[in-house]
Amino acid sequence: MGYGELAVTPGPVIATAGLSKDYGADRGLFGLDLEIHAGEVFGFLGPNGAGKSTTMRLLLDLIKPSSGSARVLGLDTSRESLEVRRRVGYLPGDLTLYPKLSGRAVLDYLAELRGGVDGRVRDALAERFGADLDRPVRELSTGNRRKLGLIQAFMHEPEVLILDEPIAGLDPLVQQSFHSLLAEVSAQGRTVFLSSHTLSEVERVTHRLAILRRGRLVVVDSLENLKRVAVQRLEIEFARPVDADEFRGLPGVTEARAEGRTVTLSFEGSVDPVVKAAARHEVRAIHPREDDLEEIFLRYYQESSA
Repeated sequence: MGYGELAVTPGPVIATAGLSKDYGADRGLFGLDLEIHAGEVFGFLGPNGAGKSTTMRLLLDLIKPSSGSARVLGLDTSRESLEVRRRVGYLPGDLTLYPKLSGRAVLDYLAELRGGVDGRVRDALAERFGADLDRPVRELSTGNRRKLGLIQAFMHEPEVLILDEPIAGLDPLVQQSFHSLLAEVSAQGRTVFLSSHTLSEVERVTHRLAILRRGRLVVVDSLENLKRVAVQRLEIEFARPVDADEFRGLPGVTEARAEGRTVTLSFEGSVDPVVKAAARHEVRAIHPREDDLEEIFLRYYQESSA
């Protein structure tokens, strides 16, 4: 599937300033300041109720903010919402389709609402995802309905894609096809804003990510930077058992435990004190271990709770 060149929008493709939606009882979205740039695949993380879907609906003017503002492709999302929707592909988390219509009829109808789309693009997407377009929607599995949702979001070749839990219900092969498609549209300068509960997905495909907690932004950064400041871990395998207490008092060491001949350490800063302490014994192997996204996410969440 080919994509043409994009007209460059100066400044961030998605920008929010103090964007808020207050549902009461400390529920909603509060003071969101966010900038997402052309060509980014941007991950939006947080549990149910954190404000992810609310943010996406605000960007499309499906709901009105309590305060603050947002711009997509330089357009005010409130005053110019129709133009925003014309240039954006959206997959809602709670996608509802016409149950009696076939997948093909649903896509034809949505294409007409958009003023027509290239049927070759739609068909290429259907083939790529292995979508069944001929059965009524009510007979389709959750995964096959999700495929239709992805096709309708991508088929008009939008400049921005806003995707709420896009891989929910998809089998691993289709997920792989979807991730390849994200890389292609990103390489063409298109911008993807996606939320997910699947941390491994976000880790695999995003350039930067944001973590929300109870409607408030906790952190925005690249995964690379988040890992750089993460607690480091080492597994040291010795020739004979070593007491973990030898490492607990060392500068920067936050945790040390021994199991058999292996000592597992968590530390911050320089590894030099750990290496010198280990060198007093016969070392068989040293295995560094990076935090994965789930550990980083949980730590930020715990710090925010505290």
